[in-house]
Amino acid sequence: MIEIAKIRNNHQELIERLRIKNFDAEKIITDILVFDKKKREIQMKSDELLSKKNTLTKEIGNLYKSGKAEEANKLKAETLTFNDSIATLKEEFNTLDKDILELLYLIPNVPNSSVPKGKTPEDNETIYEHGEIVELNKNAVPHWELASKYDLIDFDLGVKITGAGFPVYKGKGAKLQRALINFFLDEAENSGYEEVIPPLLVNEASGYGTGQLPDKEGQMYHSTVDNFYLIPTAEVPVTNIFRDVILRKEDFPQKLTAYTPCFRREAGSYGKDVRGLNRLHQFDKVEIVQVQHPDDSYKALDGMVEHIKGLLEKLELPYRILKLCGGDLGFTAAITYDFEVYSIAQDKWLEVSSVSNFETYQANRLKLRFKNKEGKTELAHTLNGSALALPRIVAALLENNQTENEINIPKALVPYTRFKSIN
Repeated sequence: MIEIAKIRNNHQELIERLRIKNFDAEKIITDILVFDKKKREIQMKSDELLSKKNTLTKEIGNLYKSGKAEEANKLKAETLTFNDSIATLKEEFNTLDKDILELLYLIPNVPNSSVPKGKTPEDNETIYEHGEIVELNKNAVPHWELASKYDLIDFDLGVKITGAGFPVYKGKGAKLQRALINFFLDEAENSGYEEVIPPLLVNEASGYGTGQLPDKEGQMYHSTVDNFYLIPTAEVPVTNIFRDVILRKEDFPQKLTAYTPCFRREAGSYGKDVRGLNRLHQFDKVEIVQVQHPDDSYKALDGMVEHIKGLLEKLELPYRILKLCGGDLGFTAAITYDFEVYSIAQDKWLEVSSVSNFETYQANRLKLRFKNKEGKTELAHTLNGSALALPRIVAALLENNQTENEINIPKALVPYTRFKSIN
């Protein structure tokens, strides 16, 4: 959430920068400024009345001490009208405060100055490519056929138990899944991240804290009886660990990692792009989250990018990194790098990670602050990244490592799978 002080002081610049996200903020920001002006005027009136009331209260006390009870009682009656007026102003103030907050929730984060202009994924900027895209034999097949051939994943059984998008992993397919989770967690720990196991359901405040609400309400599974939401990513509960927290400068950096199942409705998804593991309603992911001092957050972002590059190189997968353009940038992100692996059998790139710096946007919602040298509080910066999302990694591993009679396992994973191939 953008800080109200920034809107007061730089509203025209913010409107222009938000156009990079193809978001027209002019009306919302104009309404916020009108409400904010009214709110400050009400605050001034309330402060004046409170000052007058305090002056009268002292005068009443002095009159009682002087034995002038009748005069004191008249003034006391007058203060009651002040109480009514102050209460009315407070109610108006709170209503305006709520109206401003609801409008602020509708404004996305301001993109970093380095974010390229653009409207669609085709406008994203490829900044790095790694690995050779080799040719498979002519009988190579996509992962959903391999999953059936080697009895690794049962998509039909998942439909029977729940519905489409909820696969059942079996045998070596289940072991490969568990091996990847443990591999990613160990690599995160080696990079200085502390592992946590958070809840898989969060309350409404947590959804608003990281920006999933109200923006992505339709994509989240909602348990209406208890008003809990199933998490779309571990980013939500892990980042909310720091909600309403004031850190000290020496507490930076905060680096946490978590494995969780993730749940996304993905309403409207259909067609060949959602076949097999390409797009699921429930999937496993290891997340990395950092809370950083504002001076260090972009260096930390670079470090997170390097961490994910290392994972993909150890898995021996060809990949590329994209800097997302304004039109493809997420609602809460100031900047995002997407990692895509190449699926040889499908002849397409598959997104497996997004690494983002949210700067102060989430911290403002979370009231996540730190004390600076002068002892004043400032907003921290939050960052997160998938390290990694499993379904498309599994798809690429199966497809890219298939031979006529087996699927080879990358060397880095063998200590975790305890088998070198699937046959």
